[in-house]
Amino acid sequence: MSIRDDITASMKTAMKAGDSERLSAVRLIMAKLKDADIAARPKGVERISDDEVLTMLRGMIKPRREAIELYEKGNRPELAAKEQSEIVVIESFLPRALNEEEMQAAVADAVAETGATGVKDMGKVMAVLKTKHGAALDMARIGAIVKTALAG
Repeated sequence: MSIRDDITASMKTAMKAGDSERLSAVRLIMAKLKDADIAARPKGVERISDDEVLTMLRGMIKPRREAIELYEKGNRPELAAKEQSEIVVIESFLPRALNEEEMQAAVADAVAETGATGVKDMGKVMAVLKTKHGAALDMARIGAIVKTALAG
């Protein structure tokens, strides 16, 4: 079952349950997915891949986190709560991310496997991590961990 199928099934479930909050968030995801598919058509791609869908979903989270921060500073807790609920729905379609200890261990394994000795080898280490753990990685966080590991 693809991520698209999960999203569509979630929309149907939310409609049947009358869960307007979840339905609204899933519709945002569907609209973004449709836009991504349309943008890919000039490249000869009818539908973006599941990996690209995961990347798109992760990309939808960052602006919402930034909006939450701004809403909290502006004393608008109801808007911050709406953004947070959208993040929860978006994250429900993402694979479980590695926790801090798991990321540290994965980086240590990748450094050992590649024989990396410095920051110049960061690309090799990142490639191994992406191959082994792919969707379970937060690439921004893992990049910082790799850089720290290779600098030390």
